[in-house]
Amino acid sequence: MIYDLAIIGSGPAGLSASVYASRYGISNVVIGGISGGLTTQTHEIGNWLGTEKISGFDFAQKAEAHCKSYDKAEVVNTLVDEITENENGYILFLSNGSKVEAKTILLAMGTKHRHLGVPGEKEFAGKGVSYCATCDGFFYRGKTVAVVGGNDSAAGAAVYLGDIAEKVYLIYRGEKLRCETFWGESIGKNPKIESIFMTNIKEIKGEQKVEELILDSPYKNSETLKVDGVFAEIGSDPNTELIKNLEVELDEQGYVKIDTSGRTSKKGVWAAGDITTGSDKFKQIITAAAEGAVAAHSIQEFLKK
Repeated sequence: MIYDLAIIGSGPAGLSASVYASRYGISNVVIGGISGGLTTQTHEIGNWLGTEKISGFDFAQKAEAHCKSYDKAEVVNTLVDEITENENGYILFLSNGSKVEAKTILLAMGTKHRHLGVPGEKEFAGKGVSYCATCDGFFYRGKTVAVVGGNDSAAGAAVYLGDIAEKVYLIYRGEKLRCETFWGESIGKNPKIESIFMTNIKEIKGEQKVEELILDSPYKNSETLKVDGVFAEIGSDPNTELIKNLEVELDEQGYVKIDTSGRTSKKGVWAAGDITTGSDKFKQIITAAAEGAVAAHSIQEFLKK
């Protein structure tokens, strides 16, 4: 079978594009490791229109179910290893050993967590170093943890961990947090959360697991901070390794360049969501979903021709 559209990435952009594509009568397949993408790691979503509050996991489950409700759509939970071109469009070779052929492609692989790049980070990954508070927070009930970062993700992680851990240090290199007012107020209401500004982590130390952080400036007269775990929430980088051979144009930060319809520089290839142009773009579920919908509309017009 040759699909009209292969969507690489099953986050909000990809699933939204699938829903719109199905409603346009476009046969499509969504290929991604985890439906919902990084959304599944979000503690709470409170700004999705019509839904006052929902966990990232529940949101992802509902989005996938919506996508699957159309007989034009298929969801495959695996990764794409390679993309090649043929006379019909593109062939995608999957990690499960199968392959998919499609006339068009939508790139919606999103981003990957940025690492701290300090000694001890790699050694203690899974032993106190984590990149997902909602995934691993349970293991730190009654313990002391640190969250690194000053964005919405970092603030949200601190709030979430504040309900589980005994103590939460929010470490940020800037003078003040860059998060939404809601998250800032939530942090201020929880006495278990303590912010440490103008500070970076120099090293993560311990024996079998994380035991302490070495800071680049003294905090309460000490450059050592005793913790049981550290959560890195310092942003992300575009997931573009897969498309190096496609000659899709990227910007200086490595994001996929698109026009207003989601088209890339490569014929038959569109992109949507966090992977697209601009490291400072407004990375929200609603904007990713909107880009997916816009791209699906453009792909529908392309296929009609």
